[in-house]
Amino acid sequence: MTTYIHTLADWPKFHWSHETLASRLAAVRHHQGRLIGRMEGLGFQLRAEAVLQSLTEEILKSNEIEGEVLNREQVRSSIARRLGMDIGALAPVDRNVEGVVEMMLDATQNYAAPLTKARLFDWHAALFPTGRSGMTKIRVGAWRDGKSGPMQVVSGPVGRERIHYEAPAAPPLEREMRAFIAWFNDRDSVDPVLRAALAHLWFVTIHPFDDGNGRIARAIADMALARSEQSPQRFYSMSAQIRIERKTYYDILEATQKGDLDITAWIEWFLGCLDRAFDGAEIILASVLMKARFWERHAGAPLQDRQRLVLNRLLGGFEGKLTSSKYAKLAKCSQDTASRDIDDLIAHGILTKDQAGGRSTSYSLVPVDR
Repeated sequence: MTTYIHTLADWPKFHWSHETLASRLAAVRHHQGRLIGRMEGLGFQLRAEAVLQSLTEEILKSNEIEGEVLNREQVRSSIARRLGMDIGALAPVDRNVEGVVEMMLDATQNYAAPLTKARLFDWHAALFPTGRSGMTKIRVGAWRDGKSGPMQVVSGPVGRERIHYEAPAAPPLEREMRAFIAWFNDRDSVDPVLRAALAHLWFVTIHPFDDGNGRIARAIADMALARSEQSPQRFYSMSAQIRIERKTYYDILEATQKGDLDITAWIEWFLGCLDRAFDGAEIILASVLMKARFWERHAGAPLQDRQRLVLNRLLGGFEGKLTSSKYAKLAKCSQDTASRDIDDLIAHGILTKDQAGGRSTSYSLVPVDR
């Protein structure tokens, strides 16, 4: 029979090797400080754009880790509206997207506020506004009650399932979560970045809800990271890096939850993943600076609002190739108007026709020189 860490006599008295982690933690904290310093050196508008991109990636990728794909424009629009940012026309937003955004912004923008049972219940209710996970009805805004059986993480076909993890039974959840929340709010000597790693593991090990535990665990970790920086501004996405390393993420979680209370290996992986997330922020910074150079270069161009809308989409991570039909759909205009707009943008040296012609004619932005 498999033994999980929550069944051990000393649970939840985690411990780790300070000697093993000291140099890694120092390097991560140095990298974190340099990144925050660079981002805060940007002007207000560029910094706001970097925050918008980082939060968008965080929300999209945290959901992708769980196999749920959200609409990028809806997420971006919801964040921009809630932060009071002007990004032009806002896309209509589904209520499930609104809920995910609401949870993440509450965790990061209100990072200094205490974590409470009521706050966690609100986050959970925001994630599941219909009271269902897919087609399954779940308990929303409440700890799981165990009526549907043990909370297990499984994979494989029916009849040959592999159990990766089994969470604590339902009866002690109130006590377990009371202890976790009290620890999280206690300002003891644990480094805030280590606290993020420990909080992530501890919460997802308890698995207190019927669904959404992974996303809430990552939101709690982001809250702890915001506390470590004493800032609500997010310039990197931990979830985007976890998404890249998803198999390793699940493997180290499983190994840790089936091990003992020495969680050095988990923290070491978490710090490495966070450090690589800081590297990923360079991509966001490059994108923000490129966008700024683009609009500086074309500041005098007489553009229609719909042209600016499509250009901002192209600059903001547009997937695939731009065609006249995609332009018409994005700008909500006729095919003829789309073709005229594109020809005008080509004449101004903003777009260029790609080499493949005929029915597959597509267009790309003309690169802006540094």
